[in-house]
Amino acid sequence: MARKLLMLMHEMNERLQQESAKELLQFDVVLITTDSQQQQQSSSIISSTKHHGLEISRFCFANEEDFVESLQTNNVQLFLTSDKSEASQATQKGVLSALLDHQEASPPSDQLRIMFCEDAIIQPDTGPTPANREAIQGFAAQLGEIRRRFSLADSPLCFILVTAHGSKDSCASSLLTLRSSGISVDEAYCLAGAPRDPIMPLLQPHFTIRISFSDLEE
Repeated sequence: MARKLLMLMHEMNERLQQESAKELLQFDVVLITTDSQQQQQSSSIISSTKHHGLEISRFCFANEEDFVESLQTNNVQLFLTSDKSEASQATQKGVLSALLDHQEASPPSDQLRIMFCEDAIIQPDTGPTPANREAIQGFAAQLGEIRRRFSLADSPLCFILVTAHGSKDSCASSLLTLRSSGISVDEAYCLAGAPRDPIMPLLQPHFTIRISFSDLEE
């Protein structure tokens, strides 16, 4: 999944360049690892990514105690991980985080599929901080701006909204909140308390951003 995701980001950057040679709004990928064994093989990791044509602009080899500082130093605006604990640590310090999907199957299209989900929010017990809100609002605005570079019929981005609880009115409110932040949703699912797992094989997002939609409101 991670390799496919990197390839899609690379293809999207190429399309942005085709639209405008002076385009500055692109995905910039930073690879970070806290695995000590992988760090001992740093040269092999760098060579392997180049061999497979994966576009990585920077490599960071950090430890579990200070990896968030590395994210902040590199101005990372979205931290992608499959580790819920790492995502929680980063979010608590104001770095927007999203969980990579564990599904082995490839998503059903060549679009980058991003799912927004309000339940199971990754937030510290004290609630969202101003830094969290700023990170969420900034990233949503940039995603929306990238999307507007393409026509609706030929967009390489697909935005999915899933609300696990609440009525249709609640789902409609979330749609409007995302739209006001620059995100035009392609697929919306109001589960009204039904379990989400059965529809995940159909949705197959590359990653899921779990947020409180109140963070997108001024």
